[in-house]
Amino acid sequence: MNSQHFQTPVEYLKGVGLARAEVLKKELGIFIFEDLLKHFPYKYIDRTRFYKIRDINPEMPYVQVLARLVSKEVLGEKHTKRLVVQAKDDTGYIELVWFQGIKWIEKTLVPGKVYVLFGKPGSFNGKPQMAHPEVEIYSSKEFKQKGNLTLQPAYNSTEKLKQFSLDSKGLQKLISSLLDMHAKDIQENLPLYILNKFKLAGRAESYKNIHFPDNQTQLNEATYRLKFEELFFLQLKLLKNKLLRTQKFKGNVFASVGHYFNDFYSNKLPFELTDAQKRVLKEIRIDTQRGVQMNRLLQGDVGSGKTVVALMSMLIAIDNGFQACIMAPTEILANQHYQTISSLIGDKFLEIALLTGSVPQKKRKIIHEKLENGSLKILIGTHALIEDKVQYQNLGLVVIDEQHRFGVEQRAKLWRKNIIPPHVLVMTATPIPRTLAMTLYGDLDVSVIDQLPAGRKPIETRHYYEAQRLRMFGMMKQEITKGRQIYVVYPLIEESEKLDLKSLMDGVEIMSREFPLPQYRISVVHGRLSAADKDFEMQRFIKSETHIMVATTVIEVGVNVPNASVMVIENAERFGLSQLHQLRGRVGRGAEQSFCILMSKDKLSNDGRVRLNTMVKTNNGFEIAEIDMQLRGPGNIEGTQQSGVLDLKVADLATDQQLLIQARQCVEDIFARDPQLALPEHHILQAAFQSKNAGLSWDKIS
Repeated sequence: MNSQHFQTPVEYLKGVGLARAEVLKKELGIFIFEDLLKHFPYKYIDRTRFYKIRDINPEMPYVQVLARLVSKEVLGEKHTKRLVVQAKDDTGYIELVWFQGIKWIEKTLVPGKVYVLFGKPGSFNGKPQMAHPEVEIYSSKEFKQKGNLTLQPAYNSTEKLKQFSLDSKGLQKLISSLLDMHAKDIQENLPLYILNKFKLAGRAESYKNIHFPDNQTQLNEATYRLKFEELFFLQLKLLKNKLLRTQKFKGNVFASVGHYFNDFYSNKLPFELTDAQKRVLKEIRIDTQRGVQMNRLLQGDVGSGKTVVALMSMLIAIDNGFQACIMAPTEILANQHYQTISSLIGDKFLEIALLTGSVPQKKRKIIHEKLENGSLKILIGTHALIEDKVQYQNLGLVVIDEQHRFGVEQRAKLWRKNIIPPHVLVMTATPIPRTLAMTLYGDLDVSVIDQLPAGRKPIETRHYYEAQRLRMFGMMKQEITKGRQIYVVYPLIEESEKLDLKSLMDGVEIMSREFPLPQYRISVVHGRLSAADKDFEMQRFIKSETHIMVATTVIEVGVNVPNASVMVIENAERFGLSQLHQLRGRVGRGAEQSFCILMSKDKLSNDGRVRLNTMVKTNNGFEIAEIDMQLRGPGNIEGTQQSGVLDLKVADLATDQQLLIQARQCVEDIFARDPQLALPEHHILQAAFQSKNAGLSWDKIS
């Protein structure tokens, strides 16, 4: 807010006091005046017009009527007691009825006077009626001043707040009194030329009008202004962070491409790189030559060949005398990377090792020694890589897989493993909509692998209802006869592990009846198995000793069995889109045609139907991510909860994509001509930026 008034603790606002302040803090996270000002309405009730009685009907939302009271009477006894009032305008009569607070209301109502009635219209015996309306005497002069012919704000409240009379009305009163006292102290934080360029309303006026708009136009202008401001400062923070980092952190220079890279490319690479892979390698190559630390996000769909790009980048590091490492979030995934890379480079090419929690102490010691003397070139592992005992001779490149699963502090530890921080390549197989990537990873450079390797056939996806189960079994048998293997996955719903296990075990029983021994063999994997048992079952499937793997979603990440050509997802309607897409990516890894079968119950919710239709219609992860964001909102996409970046109050990334792109472009233009924000017209930004980000440490990693 820039004015110290807005940093005042909320208990000092007239009408709050200590008890109410305590409940505002606990229930809504409102600690200071600024927090209260940013508690925006979630909807508005239209009080901009009066309706005639003959024009209202029970289908309408809340309406406002101007009518003269004709009569009032209290009817019924004890439990059936009610106050019934007749009112009329020049088009007809309406009945008003109260079942509570009768004594007080009856005393205040005066027949013959004109009242403003506001409530939800209903009907009784075919005549218009309103139960428990808000009523106030109409005075044409006062009415406009009291601000009732407006869009009335409705605020989120809770049961606890209501006990302190802080329902929507109570909050409205507090915000109104805060604006009366301090609206004049709300300072502008955007330069005049930006206000003019984007036709933005003033800041103080926008805060006033987002809470108490006189009409829809005022509300639209205020919302547009505050959304732009929020997205603009978010991008300013991210891009300033990026700028500071390139100035502050020198990077190791990978000056040449040498023996390891060339030998691998010419003699060991088993397939032709796609154009997308070549483009990304070129971007990494340019980054690592500049003497500035690289921070690049590599997005690519499941199976698009990110691991090969990561390996070739690591070979460039090794060619320049450095070591490299890959950090994965789970042992399964770390193992997977180790197997893939070992099979690509062969035994004698260079020394690599795997370090996870289950590596025995004796072996660890050897790994630690070889790392320190520099003979170990590539280390692959889980967060065991960031333990203090793990010391590198010269770490030049860090590859972080599925980075949203690691906290900032964990990643920072890797930075400290070298005097000059290593280059960082972050990989994710969760396609992220462009606008979300701009926000979550706005300070990283983004590379996208948007092609699948040649020879990969697109996975064919089918949706079967429960009634079509026999067709699904028939298809499974057909594929097994061809020598293929099959995954059958059950949903894992955290509230009830027992229920999950039951549905999984019921599934195993049905499968065992349909696919009996000795002709068919089944592996079963679920969360309750020990790591050793899980691994044993996985290995049986990987070695083709079993035909079917029935599992909960533990197989979502990191299982690579090229011979598995069918993925059956049971209760598919209970999975999110990104999870369905990840699961589907477990097949289609060989040259054969692969299939994904989505099994669902017959009755589906609207969202459930959209999700399953989307999966049948497209294999494009980015398209799927866009639809996922429209359905669930950006805050629920995997990884965004941990990021903390998405604490947006007015803007919504699902609907305000265009505005975000404009705000980012605007910030990029500013930094291109004034990286220090030193020009006179940018002093206002510098001040706003510093006050917004006081206490933030820019050398934390994003």
